[in-house]
Amino acid sequence: MRAIVLVAGQTVAAVAERRGDFPVWIRDRTGDAWRGEWAAHDLRTDAPLPRPCDADAFIITGSSSSVTERTPWMHRAEGLVREIAVAGTPLLGLCFGHQLIAHALGGEVGKNPRGREIGTVRLRRVANDPLFGRLPRTFDVHASHVDSVTRLPRGATVLATTELEPVAAFRIASSIWAVQFHPEFDADVMRGYLHARADLVIAEGGDPEALLARVHDRTRAHEVLRSFATMASAGGDARVGPCGPHKVA
Repeated sequence: MRAIVLVAGQTVAAVAERRGDFPVWIRDRTGDAWRGEWAAHDLRTDAPLPRPCDADAFIITGSSSSVTERTPWMHRAEGLVREIAVAGTPLLGLCFGHQLIAHALGGEVGKNPRGREIGTVRLRRVANDPLFGRLPRTFDVHASHVDSVTRLPRGATVLATTELEPVAAFRIASSIWAVQFHPEFDADVMRGYLHARADLVIAEGGDPEALLARVHDRTRAHEVLRSFATMASAGGDARVGPCGPHKVA
């Protein structure tokens, strides 16, 4: 079993110096739910992209870039997303990855008209899905984004919302999930983002100190990563694509 983290960006420098970056957090927060090997591929380089059959699961990271920039590497990455979708290999997008998947499969991405969502926020599930495992109907997650999915791809189902984000999670078919929040963040990382973005928050009329006061480390959002890993490695319904059988929920 092999999982490939598709790296679309880097965390803020002050956090990276202390805590590493997205692939490390994803592995750590997934824990023993994934017993196979891990690999990482930086989507922003010119290196040949992995093929859909090169892994049993793919995870696309967050990024400070915007899908609306339409850079060459984003076009290449979206082509890979479409290939993964055809192959049926389990795919999970996180924040920027959530938006990239939506755009690649026919949706639209733009600035969230409700403004920046940053900090520890309350998520409400609006549909049952194994991605959320035994998580309650409402629970807190860590978030940091300005863009949002403004139109879902055809066939997508909204799984969760927040006060500022009507598409906080969605699913397409039986092998693709995407979440606008960051299940790989813990409270320390979230605080690091709030400190790094404090001037922007103030300029937009927000209160970074109030946001910091709401940050806590009891979010359980990392269970989304664990559920995805479990489904990718030993899920329910058999799905057969170009890569052969994939057992997913």
